[in-house]
Amino acid sequence: MSMFKDVPVDVGVIYEGERIRKEDMHVELGGPKVKEKFELARVKKPEEIEDEKITIIGPDLKDMEEGKTYPFGILIEVAGPTLEPELEGVIERRIHAYCNYIEGFMHLNQRYDIWLRLGKKSFQKGLNSFQYVGKVLHRLFKSELPIIEKIQVTFITDPEKLKELYNEAVQIYEARDARARGLKDEEVDKFYGCILCQSFAPTHVCVITPQRYSNCGAISWFDGRAAANVDPKGPVFTVEKGDLLDPVKGEFSGVNDAVKKKSLGEIMRVWLYTAFGYPHTSCGCFEAVAFYIPEVDGFGIIHRGYRDIAVNGLGFSTLADSTAGGRQVDGFHGISIEYMRSPKFLQADGGWGRVVWLPKEVKERVKDFIPAELLDKVATEEEAKTIDELKTFLKEHNHPVVERWKEEIVAVEEAAPAEAKEEAAPMPVVTATTLPITAGGFKIILKDAKIYAKKVIVRSMKSEKSEKR
Repeated sequence: MSMFKDVPVDVGVIYEGERIRKEDMHVELGGPKVKEKFELARVKKPEEIEDEKITIIGPDLKDMEEGKTYPFGILIEVAGPTLEPELEGVIERRIHAYCNYIEGFMHLNQRYDIWLRLGKKSFQKGLNSFQYVGKVLHRLFKSELPIIEKIQVTFITDPEKLKELYNEAVQIYEARDARARGLKDEEVDKFYGCILCQSFAPTHVCVITPQRYSNCGAISWFDGRAAANVDPKGPVFTVEKGDLLDPVKGEFSGVNDAVKKKSLGEIMRVWLYTAFGYPHTSCGCFEAVAFYIPEVDGFGIIHRGYRDIAVNGLGFSTLADSTAGGRQVDGFHGISIEYMRSPKFLQADGGWGRVVWLPKEVKERVKDFIPAELLDKVATEEEAKTIDELKTFLKEHNHPVVERWKEEIVAVEEAAPAEAKEEAAPMPVVTATTLPITAGGFKIILKDAKIYAKKVIVRSMKSEKSEKR
């Protein structure tokens, strides 16, 4: 691209989705190993901006030791007569895309979760300073968002300065999120969609409503409205609600139409307020994962910053892989922290009355939005590290899911065939609260299942196909 002749590596959309593995990286910026990292956009007055200024506070790329991880922050300040603070979140989210346009420069996640890697090959080609990254950001922002008339970028790697600005950034994020609360899904006639992450998850379409933030936690309904108005052909677009098909699960005909179109027919239906059936898809930038725990018939939640394993023995990366990639996977749901504060949070599944475990850090952040009668009944890593410990805790604290266990026992006993009770021969070969079975390309889920059999035959699908021929 001619506008980047003074940048030592190629710049273009073809590099979106490029992954840089640990063995191929020169340095790592932010990521799970460091606490302080952020990216922040601020709308300023024109006189407060020195156009196209690039500032580096702390070590530059060429001063960093190969293979090391560094704390990192990006502050983008913009000015323009039609720019409003509502656009700050939208501008921030574009950092993800524009950094990924740079050959050998990987950007993941958002806000206080950013994770970047510089590849060895690009460093060897001369990408050895944030000055080059700043030039790319200046030019892309101005060319794709002409309402930005002046822009300056600051890169922070100094730990002390970063800590100070990190705390400010977190307060700004919280203030933005708080402004978006109060408006209900029923009070608007339009939702918004985002396909910014389709370079990583081609079938993922994020649906943003007043009560369901984007999975990444960076775009509210107000942000979506502002982005769609400013750049109607951009990655954030208007979604007509259409007919309300199911108020509990959150199914809208217009949402189904939009998702089908934007996923090129791969995703046909979406239920916005549940983790089962046709759950909202996930990319890979979600802040947390809600995961079903069949042993207790409840949900656990784990966030990106949690370094230990969850109560079911799995870590964040493993659970994230279970829902990422634009798939609809029953019982695994990529979510934002802000969605956990919404009255629509897992509405069809029982909401907070179905959540049984989450890290203490997240519980502290959302405790004001957990019903008071449930607050002490939801376990953290301090109360339960295993499923057995979790069961004990839930019973002792009389969590609502315990009543579901009793209901399931009664239901199973009533459903058991009479002859099975009379005859000693048939034995229960499978007992499960939720039993997923995959066959013929379909997933069948049996609820409250106890299966009896006198004889079990295991036959490979390959053998069956051969017989049919």
